[in-house]
Amino acid sequence: MQESLFREDPPELPARERKAGSRPQAVAGASAAPVQSMQSMPAAPTSGRRGVMPALQAPSVTALAQALPPQVRLGGSTWSYPGWAGLVWDRPYSESQLARRGLQAYSRHPLLRCVCVDRSFYRSLSASQYAQLAQQVDEDFRFIVKGPALVCDAQVRDEEGRGRQLNPAFLDPRLALQEFVQPAMEGLGRRLGALVFQLSPLPPQWLSRMGDCLARLDALLTALPSLQPDSPDGQYAIEVRDAQWLSPDFVEILRRHGVRYCLGLHPKLPPIEEQLWILRRLWPSPLVCRWNLHRDHGPFGYEEAEKRYGDYSQLLDPDPTTRSVLARVARATAKAGLPVYIGISNHAEGCAPLSAQALAEAIVSSPGPAAQGAAASEAR
Repeated sequence: MQESLFREDPPELPARERKAGSRPQAVAGASAAPVQSMQSMPAAPTSGRRGVMPALQAPSVTALAQALPPQVRLGGSTWSYPGWAGLVWDRPYSESQLARRGLQAYSRHPLLRCVCVDRSFYRSLSASQYAQLAQQVDEDFRFIVKGPALVCDAQVRDEEGRGRQLNPAFLDPRLALQEFVQPAMEGLGRRLGALVFQLSPLPPQWLSRMGDCLARLDALLTALPSLQPDSPDGQYAIEVRDAQWLSPDFVEILRRHGVRYCLGLHPKLPPIEEQLWILRRLWPSPLVCRWNLHRDHGPFGYEEAEKRYGDYSQLLDPDPTTRSVLARVARATAKAGLPVYIGISNHAEGCAPLSAQALAEAIVSSPGPAAQGAAASEAR
């Protein structure tokens, strides 16, 4: 990776942040010309039809999808949003309808070639549940799946997200295999894109013992089986919520086990530019990114974002800086022939499908003269 894109040395870590709740989200990005509508065209009236139908897309959206490098897969965090009517769905449907029957229609959107399965964080899914998801999409579609809190959260939390006690099963290899890896591999098969261990905010007892945390992580990664050949595009990735993880020792553990760093765009972590040194040290490596919560809302701003963005039908808070950098990283990774998985939350900018379109436009747009020379060396 070339110097102007990936910084070699880690930045100085900020002071420890206070303990956060259990609802993990992550930060934003945007392009120079904010996209306010998807240019989709509602389908004909659907009275009498059963199931969820996709919105018809304008030729420009289809052309944009065809221009994306085939290695690049963009998608949202789950799919059960009624506010996507006219963007993803042909008309409004209830949240329960979309949760049960929306995935097939979602997967027919030309720009949405992957999706994050977030509910697996709150309750482990069985192999048959994963298989039911896989049966609703075509062979080219991929899933980004979050590991269960049972393994990924150092605390046992109440319904409000407050930590009640330390979790003795934190990063337990046996449970990780039993409750996450094996069912996902068996159920998703070739449609598995990335298994993400998103490590929730650590309590003070663990933040003061990062060496022990790293040892647990090392033991977990040692126990992980290969995802090939059953899931040839499958990747393991580690996402964190505490900047204290982001050390050379952490990166060396990932490198040694061939595990990806999930680029976590969230206000609890440094901005995207200050995380690129990690990708540089792991290069060449597929890109796994989760872009979830706009920095303007702060590290504990999930509820604020939820209120501001309403039905998630508009791009209200474009973030051109983050989007531009993310597009450069995605373009360089794809140019090297490596997979790119980017999951986008509605809370990144207000509407995940519109964020995906704007990011796709940034990825396929021709770089300026200075960036063209950089692109030639990014894939080396």
